[in-house]
Amino acid sequence: MNKEILTRCGYRCDLCLAYKENVKKNDRRKHLSEGWYKYFGLTIQPEDIVCDGCLNDDCMKTELLDEDCPIRPCVKKKGYENCSECDDFMCETYKERLVDIDELEKEHGKIPEDDYELFIRPYENCRRILKLRAQNK
Repeated sequence: MNKEILTRCGYRCDLCLAYKENVKKNDRRKHLSEGWYKYFGLTIQPEDIVCDGCLNDDCMKTELLDEDCPIRPCVKKKGYENCSECDDFMCETYKERLVDIDELEKEHGKIPEDDYELFIRPYENCRRILKLRAQNK
């Protein structure tokens, strides 16, 4: 079983097909590119999909898929591990990266289990962050 790697906003690198270690094991970036377009409207060429994860602090050597993510610098500035520690949780910045299966299914209908596992579950951050917030109280 892989070790869970939770990003600043609650995504799971260990489940993400763009995470560099997962690309090395089983390159499914073409499939991921298609899934991201289908569910999130993102157009990213497969050869451009690779990420070291936002937990890596070596800015000179880190490959980030979303270099303009507003959450990473916010969390780091506040000295937190992730958004679950923030008193301003569910701020507008967080909402920019919010992924919720219920909202996606309103738009796309019932999402097949395989698609959920590959394209939604790694990024379904709200439930993870809410769970962490409840544990930290």
